[in-house]
Amino acid sequence: MQGKGVVKFFLVVMTIVTLVQYFFILPTQKVEKAADEYAQANSQDKTEFKMKRAEFLDSMSSEEVFEIPLLKSYTYQELKSQQLALGLDLKGGMSVVLQVDLRKFIRALANDSKDPTFEEALNRASQAQKTEQADFVSLFYDAWVEVRGDKKLAPIFSRNEALRDDINYETGDGEVVRIIREKADETVDLTFKLLKERIDKLGVTQPNVSLDQSRDLIVVELPGIDNPERARNFLQAAAKLEFYNVFRINDAGIQQAFIEADQRLAKGMDSADGSEMEVKPVYATDSLGNVDSTQIVRYDTTFDAGAPQGPLLDVLTLNRNGAQGLAVLGFAKKNQRKYIDTLLAQPEVRSLFPRDLVFRWSKDPMKNYETNEVTDNYELYGLKVGRNGQPALTGERVVDASANPDPQTNEVAVSLKMDNAGAKTWGKLTTEAAQDNNREVAIVLDDEVVSAPRVNQPILSGDSQITGNFSIQEGKDLANILQIGKLPAETEIIQEALVGPSLGAENIRNSTIALLVGFVLVLIFMILYYGGGGIVSILALILNIFFIFGALASYGTVLTLPGIAGIVLTIGMAVDANVIIYERIREELREGKSMLMSISDGFQNSYSAIIDANVTTLLTAFVLAYFGLGPIKGFAVVLIIGVLSSLFTAVLVGRLMIDTWTQKDRKMSFFTSISQNAFANLSINWLGKRRIAYIISGVIIVAGLASMATRGFELGVDFKGGYSYNVDIKGDAVSAADLRDALTETFEGNEPIVKSVDTENTFNVVTSYQVDNTDQEADAIVMQALYDGVNTVTGGNIDFEQFKAPDGEGTHVESSSKVGPTIADDIKSSAYYAAGFALLLIFLYIFIRFSKWQYSLGAVAALFHDTLVVLGLFSILRGIVPFSLEIDQAFIAAILTVIGYSINDTVVVFDRIREFLNNYSRKSKEEVINMAINSTVSRTVITSLTTLFVVGILFFFGGSSIRGFAFALVIGIIVGTYSSIFVATPVMSDLTGELEAKEKKSEKKGFSKAAQSAR
Repeated sequence: MQGKGVVKFFLVVMTIVTLVQYFFILPTQKVEKAADEYAQANSQDKTEFKMKRAEFLDSMSSEEVFEIPLLKSYTYQELKSQQLALGLDLKGGMSVVLQVDLRKFIRALANDSKDPTFEEALNRASQAQKTEQADFVSLFYDAWVEVRGDKKLAPIFSRNEALRDDINYETGDGEVVRIIREKADETVDLTFKLLKERIDKLGVTQPNVSLDQSRDLIVVELPGIDNPERARNFLQAAAKLEFYNVFRINDAGIQQAFIEADQRLAKGMDSADGSEMEVKPVYATDSLGNVDSTQIVRYDTTFDAGAPQGPLLDVLTLNRNGAQGLAVLGFAKKNQRKYIDTLLAQPEVRSLFPRDLVFRWSKDPMKNYETNEVTDNYELYGLKVGRNGQPALTGERVVDASANPDPQTNEVAVSLKMDNAGAKTWGKLTTEAAQDNNREVAIVLDDEVVSAPRVNQPILSGDSQITGNFSIQEGKDLANILQIGKLPAETEIIQEALVGPSLGAENIRNSTIALLVGFVLVLIFMILYYGGGGIVSILALILNIFFIFGALASYGTVLTLPGIAGIVLTIGMAVDANVIIYERIREELREGKSMLMSISDGFQNSYSAIIDANVTTLLTAFVLAYFGLGPIKGFAVVLIIGVLSSLFTAVLVGRLMIDTWTQKDRKMSFFTSISQNAFANLSINWLGKRRIAYIISGVIIVAGLASMATRGFELGVDFKGGYSYNVDIKGDAVSAADLRDALTETFEGNEPIVKSVDTENTFNVVTSYQVDNTDQEADAIVMQALYDGVNTVTGGNIDFEQFKAPDGEGTHVESSSKVGPTIADDIKSSAYYAAGFALLLIFLYIFIRFSKWQYSLGAVAALFHDTLVVLGLFSILRGIVPFSLEIDQAFIAAILTVIGYSINDTVVVFDRIREFLNNYSRKSKEEVINMAINSTVSRTVITSLTTLFVVGILFFFGGSSIRGFAFALVIGIIVGTYSSIFVATPVMSDLTGELEAKEKKSEKKGFSKAAQSAR
């Protein structure tokens, strides 16, 4: 073997680097043990334990905990970032996909232009974003081209002073869009960086934050998070801090303006038929007709002549005597605020109030001034804006923020420190307020008034405080967010998943069992079948797994359930190269060659097939990595690393071990008494049976297509949007039908899909209820409805707080996910693109390698066949088999894996056909093809068998969340093995005339010289 020294060098270097990666675990474990001891000594319950542990680890994040003398020292955070992190489905936690809102960003760049053509383009772009892969700026430009007529973009954006250096009236639309795209990229990147800084302050160990720049998506994974509401606020809060002068209820004309507005609304406006009109809310009702005053369905325009007062003061109580503080103009119930905003925004009402007044509601419900008890009313404030519509001061001037309890009131206050310019403006603002009868200054966060303190003395130091019924944790979170700064663009959660820690532990246990049992089965089979060669392949496989985990840690990969599936699949596929080589060595031995010559020729003649087989698998994995999101991208990364590592360990290191053993005339066996003559001297007319195979395949595919057309698929939440919950019900057994009926009522007639999962009395509930509701409270509405339904069917004794907690006691939601319609359409179109690109790349690669389009078409025909069979069986068996057959992202990953696996088999056969054309030029096409299939059928069957060992174990032990994925792989492996013999090769044969030998040019050069034989 040439290049032994090179192989040894890389083997030693890779081993050392991987050992270092594993060694990094020890110092971090020491810190985490200290964190556990600290939390145990300073906490009273589980919640406080988690908080204290997080505080300790946060304080250690920048501390040096490990040092390599004379080289480098590492902080805890640096070491943790170089370790393999467990994903949410293994550890529990929360995952969200955030969409950066570029619609509002573009509107802000246009100075909130009201141009109707501009608005139409924005609306069309928003609609197109639901189904298109393109970024929002490109969609906006496409829409603008459709609707612009003779208009240009330049006049709209040149009004923005910040853009005047780049855009003037003569600037073309293409250049304007380029500048917008540039600004948008900067904004998305800054939003991503600020979110990463925020998440670092959240106290989560090994969070994973990634940016998909092509779609302006930010993917965030927060392992171990136990307060989803806190995480949502942390991620979505824009942290737009503003300071305003306020109007008081006793200012001239303010009270009278409200009264006159109420009267104008009561009189109504002339409608088209001359009747009186008034805007009134229409509330939701349950199935019994009871009114739910907490939920407004719509606003109707009616007029009740008998009402004692108009529609405004019917729902808004004026603070007439100033009892709640003079800055409070009025107050109303939470569910009435949007309705009141609608009334106050009407032109004939708005004209009654000062032009520089804007209305804002309080962040928290108000307290009764007499009893100090919290009510269910929210306060309405009137803020005074400047001539440009901006606040007097913003949070951009804040340089430091901290949260501490006030020693006098024990209320948590967030203390702010401003820079010199901010201190000067703040001093001027508070001086004016103090001199104007000690007027209040409103402190507004994300368009909600958090406090409006009365100014008794000017504050010239640049210091300020925010109070607003914060808990210690909320106060610290707000201080951290303000210190980092506001996000330059708003973000919206369009996909969310929540997994409880108990479910994560169960997934780890099941996956570990699958990994170990699969490995042991492969080990036993390889030794029983290949003897000494099998031992070499097992040693190479152990080394392969050792390198895979080290590489994943070094790469910063988050290991998820699909990722473990990728490792299990790699174990099965890793022996493929060994099988190809060993089967070739056995052929050489049967021809009477010596052991050393057989080994040399066996390796030499296997490289071409190994390269082709692995390149096609890599192509599909790269496509999956590009188009996939979250765990599916992780699966693809694991598969890529696994294939590359397998090539190094199985081919190069395996050859090194065999040569080292045999160089002193020591014998090595590649068969046992059981397998010595297995698959030897086969002489089957495979092509002669192709018509039977065509009929069998045709029947299955037609049945599948008919089922797809009539029964359809069980689409997962990934593809149709909605909410999915796994509910663990304690106590008496509950039927899926009873739970479905109860939830249909609480979901207002929207019937959910309810299925039993592995654990007894655990159900998966999928619903599209409220999926189109973009209000931030939509999640809470669905959770409340879920609780009501489950509570009804179980007897009505469930604690709501425990129910919605992933680690709650008693009946509770173990895991949940939400996929908005926009991301669902995006995932669906990504799946189509991924499958299409994978097939195209494979077609092109086969065409390049074999120089005949017939080979490419035969291979792609087999892949279409395999895909249609798997899809058809998923449709036919839906509802028949006792496990879920959802079409989701994991299924698409399985399909692409099947494509890669199937083409792997096909390429090996094609490669042998090409070789035999050179060796048996006088034989007919049919004879050559049959000989090629007969000589490779042993490799095809054995590789499929070893892969089925591990995938079958994954199917039986992997748990319900991975079973559908494993089932697709089981079908795909069986069908892929069949199609490589009975579809790909016969189709290629039927499309060609007599095949001609072609000189192989690159095979002997195609692999590393270190792998070439010197014997």
